[in-house]
Amino acid sequence: MLTKKQLDLLEFIHVRMQRDGVPPSFDEMKEALDLRSKSGIHRLITALEERGFIRRLAHKARAIEITRLPEALETRGFHPRVIEGDLPDSAPPANSIEVDDRGGLSVPLMGRIAAGGPISAVADVRHNIMVPPQMVRGSGRHYALEVRGDSMINAGINDGDVVVIREGANADNGEIVVAAFHDQSEYSVTLKRFRRRGSSIALEAANPDYETRVLPADQVEIQGKLVGLIRTY
Repeated sequence: MLTKKQLDLLEFIHVRMQRDGVPPSFDEMKEALDLRSKSGIHRLITALEERGFIRRLAHKARAIEITRLPEALETRGFHPRVIEGDLPDSAPPANSIEVDDRGGLSVPLMGRIAAGGPISAVADVRHNIMVPPQMVRGSGRHYALEVRGDSMINAGINDGDVVVIREGANADNGEIVVAAFHDQSEYSVTLKRFRRRGSSIALEAANPDYETRVLPADQVEIQGKLVGLIRTY
């Protein structure tokens, strides 16, 4: 059984991972729970880990994985997302989602995405990868991309990570998106935080070494939003 603080922290981590695809920082956890120091967060994290609700990955401060949710959170609406097997027969195989016998979901790895200077768009399917069901949010189609660059490192997205994207043309301010645009004469894609500024779109990096790119709204195409991240050690 969890204490109220433990339950509140688990709920906060879960909501942020569902929204951003990465866990919150310890400072954000401290502020959300109105604690005076991060030592209290460390104790709560340790307690959740000992009880089997989360798993910490070695040598990464923000690498936290939720392994299960207590009934108290499930009754608040935190149910595993189920992908119905009703895609039309005409849907391209590259965009289909398959469920394996262990409950994992198969999504296509579509190539690379820039998290730094823009790179040419890569749209060929290399192979499919298995992702946890909770990463697949909503009923839209999903795909994965390999990150190249470090412009989103302060959002917990590193060079070499694989991001899971829900396909879509719309985004809210602050969401991390796949954005396509013309860079000089080349069509490019990048992974950045989305901000609307009047008739322009700002694509913000999460690294002070990179400038925010501001483009006319009609020159930016949103191709999907970040819903999950996979890291290999």
